[in-house]
Amino acid sequence: MKIPNFKQLGILTAMILFIATFTSCSDDDGPTVNITVNEGPSGDIGGDFTGNGGSGSRTITWSNNLATADYNADITATASGKFQIIVADANGTVVLDRSLNGGSEPDSIDGVTDAGEPGNWTVTINLESFNGDGSYSLSAGN
Repeated sequence: MKIPNFKQLGILTAMILFIATFTSCSDDDGPTVNITVNEGPSGDIGGDFTGNGGSGSRTITWSNNLATADYNADITATASGKFQIIVADANGTVVLDRSLNGGSEPDSIDGVTDAGEPGNWTVTINLESFNGDGSYSLSAGN
C-alpha cells in the first residue's frame, strides 16, 4: 500500500486555495452605471448619471400637464460610450429621441420636444458602454 506524500498534498491544496481566492467570480470591479432621478418643486425632473464602461437604463414616469417639454443633457469627462434620452407622451408616442457620444462633440443637447398628449409621460435614460458622468433635466414646455 502506497502512503500519500503529505508535503505534495499540502502544496497542491495551497495552490488550489490560492487560485480559487484570486479567480473568484465577482462583479465588484466590473463595468457599472448609476442613474439618479430628482424631482423639482414645480414638477421638473432631472438627475445625474455615471459609468465606468457599463450599460444600463432607467425609465421614469413623469406628469407633464403641457403638450411639450424643455430638455437639457450634458456629458463630461467622457471618453467612450453613449447616452440616450427617449421621451414618450401620455399616448406612448415618442416626442424626443436624442443621443450624445463620448469623446466627441457636441457634449450637450437642449431644446423643446415635439408636441404630444399631456398626462403621464415616460422618460428613458440609456447608457451604453458609458465611461464618464453627466446630467439631464426636463420641465413642462410652453
